[in-house]
Amino acid sequence: MTTARSVLVVGGGAAGNAVTVLLRRAGVAVDLIEAKDDWNATAGSGITLQGNALRVLRELGVWKEVEASGYGFDSVGITAPDGTVLHVSHDLRTGGDDLPATVGMQRPRLQRILIDAVRASGASVRLGTRAASLEQDGTGVTVRFTDGTEGRYDLVIAADGLGSTTRAAVGITAAPEPTGMAIWRVATPRPAGVTRTDLAYGGPAYIAGYCPTGDTTIYAYVVEAGRDRAAVPRDSYADEMRRLASAYGGCWPEITEHITDPAKVNYTWFDRLLVEGSWHRGRVVLVGDAAHCCPPTLAQGAALSLEDAWVLAQLLTGTDDWDDTLFQAYYERRMARVRPVVEASVQIGRWQLDGVRDADVPGLMGRTMTMLRELP
Repeated sequence: MTTARSVLVVGGGAAGNAVTVLLRRAGVAVDLIEAKDDWNATAGSGITLQGNALRVLRELGVWKEVEASGYGFDSVGITAPDGTVLHVSHDLRTGGDDLPATVGMQRPRLQRILIDAVRASGASVRLGTRAASLEQDGTGVTVRFTDGTEGRYDLVIAADGLGSTTRAAVGITAAPEPTGMAIWRVATPRPAGVTRTDLAYGGPAYIAGYCPTGDTTIYAYVVEAGRDRAAVPRDSYADEMRRLASAYGGCWPEITEHITDPAKVNYTWFDRLLVEGSWHRGRVVLVGDAAHCCPPTLAQGAALSLEDAWVLAQLLTGTDDWDDTLFQAYYERRMARVRPVVEASVQIGRWQLDGVRDADVPGLMGRTMTMLRELP
């Protein structure tokens, strides 16, 4: 790329932060706007990062910080509801043999690492700011912001998440659909002996699991059938999660003791989204959850978003021709990888909802993760 370019990134989550860092490294002028005043620096409990996510984080130059802040492991345990370990399998290292199969870490810590990388990149950042309107022509996009200012850009990257207002503003009508499941999440102290993810199937919930996120912390989660959010008062979140978690043995009694503060418990539906046809309209292109989202049954949400950023940045910095051909190539390259993950993630949940006892969950997971070992 030889022509000077300017890009607006809408949204400062994993995808938006990653694409900002990569474009700045190539000399592209980037403005990043984020609707939240705090840049989501304290939101969330924990996150599971598979090897293909770690591969992108290494490309961003933040792997050492992630490694030091999280907890790496290479296996997953399957337990009975009473805590009896039924099987331990070794996970495929989808990021390559020189990276762990999985790193668990506190989500706010990952966000802070990415924020620091964006700040260090020299990008212009404005918090508490949204795009009020976008007007396109053949050479770029004029954006008016909610603070009354205006900017002109060669490209707008919509990284504003599942409920993306940018996606809707450019006429893409796809919207997330609930899959019928929901998840309770909480961060707690790590019980002694927890060195990997363990998953219990059965009992009052579909899945009860936990993931170490550091030397002293884990995040725990319980998956159930989705309920009307209005029927679950916010001040009852700890009671509701504790009620479900208390039916499980092993490390769960110790975990359950710490589920006391409803403000620290998160309740989220599982959603499915896959934008078909293209992920762009003119000079506005989608990345991450704005383009696709799936249940966390394969723990690939952040990984796919980070991959989007990596691939789009590669394409943008490899040519001066930012046109429909480039954006369609981005879509086709990513869709071949994203679609199987979305469909597999939804299928695993559907088998549980339907009570299919002979479903080939290990086979489907194995095939999907093997595919993800290849470079995106």
